[in-house]
Amino acid sequence: MIKKNFKKILVPLDGSKNSFRGLDHAIYLARQCQATITGIYIMPIYPRSFSDSIMPYQIVLKKEATKFMDNAKTISAKKGIAFSSKIDYGSPSIDIPNFAKDKKFDLIVIGSRGNSRIKETFLGSVANGIVHKSKVPVLVVK
Repeated sequence: MIKKNFKKILVPLDGSKNSFRGLDHAIYLARQCQATITGIYIMPIYPRSFSDSIMPYQIVLKKEATKFMDNAKTISAKKGIAFSSKIDYGSPSIDIPNFAKDKKFDLIVIGSRGNSRIKETFLGSVANGIVHKSKVPVLVVK
């Protein structure tokens, strides 16, 4: 039995298997507590001079993000869970904890590693940053 009654769960998604594993755990918790889930994807911001040259890449990233957010919404709906999504630009390890605090989420559920090529010993760099910066409880799913 879950002792804390979660009503709003935030799930950072990047399209990776591990991020969807986090979504599966969030769905389980949401079903136990009748909570809603918000998926969030933060695309990195690059310096203006560099940004112009990678604009086509950012367009592709946004299309892919929309696809995996739609997939997450479908998965959640099949389990009877309300899912909303947010796609934005910024620094994931800073903006996700800030968003969770500002919007008063009860819990962040994140996969331990995502699509990032930079990997740390035990946690992905984004998961590690969120765990250390968040004022909201964080559940890391391995």
